[in-house]
Amino acid sequence: METKELGRKKRHGRIRKKMQGTPERPRLCVHRSSKNLYVQVVDDLNERTIYSFSTQDKEFVKSCGKASKTAKAEKMGQYFAEKLKKKGVEKVAFDRGGYQYHGRIRALAESLRQGGLRF
Repeated sequence: METKELGRKKRHGRIRKKMQGTPERPRLCVHRSSKNLYVQVVDDLNERTIYSFSTQDKEFVKSCGKASKTAKAEKMGQYFAEKLKKKGVEKVAFDRGGYQYHGRIRALAESLRQGGLRF
């Protein structure tokens, strides 16, 4: 019997076969737990993480307070886009990690786009 997590990992494997982060267009990968969201920008050719961030960051927790998970994802996207602009990253390949483009993942992606990232 296949579990939800195993199905997600299979989907993520199919996505990763086709997607690769480059220095010009790094891969923005998302991991979602039951309570938090983790995002990192990776250059797969040079095997380097350019920047990573999560909803557990101390500054972010102070600024969000007791918002809903979707609201936190939206705010995280705006904050993350701002940080990436400072690093000089404007184009990314969005790797949703096998999760449905729905809820927190969608809120994050749309706020990243509003923040000026292109994918």
